[in-house]
Amino acid sequence: MEKFVIRGGNRLEGEIDVRGAKNAAFPILAATILTNKDCVIRNLPLIEDVFRMLEILESMEAKVEWIGKRAVRINTRKLNPSTVNKEAILRFRGSVLLYGPLLARFGAVRLPLPGGDIIGARPIDTHLDAFSQLGIVIKPWRQGYELRFSGKVKNKIIVLNEFSVTGTENLLLFCAALGERVVVKIADMDYQVQELIHVLQKMGSWVRVSGLHEITIQGTKQLKGFSHTIIPDPIEAGTFIALAIGTKGKVLVKNVPLRFMTFFLKKLRDFGAKIEITNEKGGIGTVMVSPAGKLVIDKIQSLIYPGIPSDLQSVLGVLATQSKGSTLLHDPLYEGRLKYLEELNKMGAEIYFTDPHRAIINGPTTLRGTNLGTFDLRGGAALILAALMAEGKSTITNIYQVDRGYERIEERLQKLGADITRVVN
Repeated sequence: MEKFVIRGGNRLEGEIDVRGAKNAAFPILAATILTNKDCVIRNLPLIEDVFRMLEILESMEAKVEWIGKRAVRINTRKLNPSTVNKEAILRFRGSVLLYGPLLARFGAVRLPLPGGDIIGARPIDTHLDAFSQLGIVIKPWRQGYELRFSGKVKNKIIVLNEFSVTGTENLLLFCAALGERVVVKIADMDYQVQELIHVLQKMGSWVRVSGLHEITIQGTKQLKGFSHTIIPDPIEAGTFIALAIGTKGKVLVKNVPLRFMTFFLKKLRDFGAKIEITNEKGGIGTVMVSPAGKLVIDKIQSLIYPGIPSDLQSVLGVLATQSKGSTLLHDPLYEGRLKYLEELNKMGAEIYFTDPHRAIINGPTTLRGTNLGTFDLRGGAALILAALMAEGKSTITNIYQVDRGYERIEERLQKLGADITRVVN
């Protein structure tokens, strides 16, 4: 088992590039199932969850060819779902996006429930309800479900039970191959959904954002191959910006998808961070973070896009330990998302839980290095930030969770002056 050993106190300085968006990669990789033509995907992040998705496609006899360091060519002409690697599906949440395209192509699909972070209950009820509205028959199957489609759509207006990113994506992936026009209401519109829409349009589907959280899609059964470059990751960009702020560093974060981070950056400035945006072109730019004075953070609330994403709530929670006074932190989405705060208390933070979704963080407090464990990907990133800010030495275990979403993060942070080492036990 591997762990990170971190000695805090160093200010980060230098430049760092943002890699491709992790959560945009999964639906785009899943979209290759909808066509028997070649599909080229560039700017893939080299992370564990992407490797697992490619592993699953290869287990179904898809042809996956690396044509560059971060680029693949995929052809699923000979796809065989009966040979799918079920163990890989159980390892990460993104595998839930196989339901839609496999059902569209083969008329039936049987898969176990996906794995992923330990951040609370993450059922796929919203996905199943949406599919059932379309007329798809759903039956329990071993550890998952069997879905069957008769070929006839029952309803052409689908209302999702909640603003679900993957629920929206699964529905779009299925409808992209239908010869019907379907309206999806209560659709999530975050960056990964918008990226998938661009890809489906390239493949020949007619897709439009037709209203507030409403998407209309007219599919076609003869979808084309595509070539697509994944956008830089807004969550990784936000993580690096927070790392610079927390260590009082001077860091130029490059390839920042600014068009998806407007509110997050606005709130950081409100909190007292010193941020300068430059070289913006087509919604992508650079962010210079410079040392600032005291932070004052009164409230952190994660919301659906375009609000602060739940995936960035954790690094803001760490910054709040250095804020003067009390900060209310509220994440209404996942009842397990705040587990990292328990680790911060071990470091000397003063945090009180009011319920599974809310906590009060009193500051500023001095964080001291200690032994830490991470329960999920974003909590792991938050603990790296806390360790870099802390006095003394920290160890972080279960770093596979971090590797799921950040490409060799220790090597990239070392170039900024961080004292962080990957250690194999």
